[in-house]
Amino acid sequence: MITKREFDTLVLLTETKEVVSQKDMAERLKISAEAVNKTVKELTEKNYCENGRITQAGLDALEPYRVKRAVFVAAGFGSRMVPITLNTPKPLVRVNGTRIIDTLLDAVVEAGIPEIVIVRGYLGEQFDQLLYKYPNIRFVENPIYNEANNISSAYLVRDKFSNSYVLESDLYLYNQDLIRKYEYHSNFLGFKVDRTDDWCLETKNGIITKEKVGGLDCYQMCGISYYDKETGKQMEKDIKEVFMSPGGKERYWEQVMLDIRKNNYKIYLRECKKEDIIEIDTFNELKAIDKTYDV
Repeated sequence: MITKREFDTLVLLTETKEVVSQKDMAERLKISAEAVNKTVKELTEKNYCENGRITQAGLDALEPYRVKRAVFVAAGFGSRMVPITLNTPKPLVRVNGTRIIDTLLDAVVEAGIPEIVIVRGYLGEQFDQLLYKYPNIRFVENPIYNEANNISSAYLVRDKFSNSYVLESDLYLYNQDLIRKYEYHSNFLGFKVDRTDDWCLETKNGIITKEKVGGLDCYQMCGISYYDKETGKQMEKDIKEVFMSPGGKERYWEQVMLDIRKNNYKIYLRECKKEDIIEIDTFNELKAIDKTYDV
């Protein structure tokens, strides 16, 4: 087990080919030079780094934090994007020439995440076109996508959440650095807002305490999250129980961890910027971003 500061420092060392000065490390890690000096000294004593470079022992120490897979929830109809979704699943809609889901898949591939799982439903066969560019995708069929909420997709892959990202497939990702090779603990992406009418999160000491619709001085949810090994094991149990309970099929999958069974979890808020991700909810929003649809 390594500390969060040791983790951040080791990850930084994996991202740089040249030796980084401690001053630069302090700026990039947003900690004091004294803290960097202490952390590097500790890592050197553990043989995790040497002369400013990560060692094989350091890479081995990071291995438990390596992201193993990316699970995409992509079964829904996308009713608010009609008419474009009448013939095309929303994740496959092109925005300025690029399929929405490609912006996420490209980031996953760039991060070196080895396994990609896509839960599909509506017009599911159209997702086969992704195999030409991403041949290692494995599809999971959701035959009840139109009878239940998206918890039905999570139920089908409930054994796949450990060391995994879960991504809503209708997000247009501008900042691909949000998808990372290593993650220290379970987290959900969100950006700070003064006011929102959308789904949002309250936090305390960086940990998510409440999920709700609409709020002041909170974090608006983005549909990208990560779950560590132990969290994933708990999710497998809780998602099954909630899904099978009365009214469970009407739930959103993330409500299990952030609301219904929230006492079983410690999920951190990972802050991003509003401009990092765009969720295109309606056809009018699509036309505003891509003028080719405004005809």
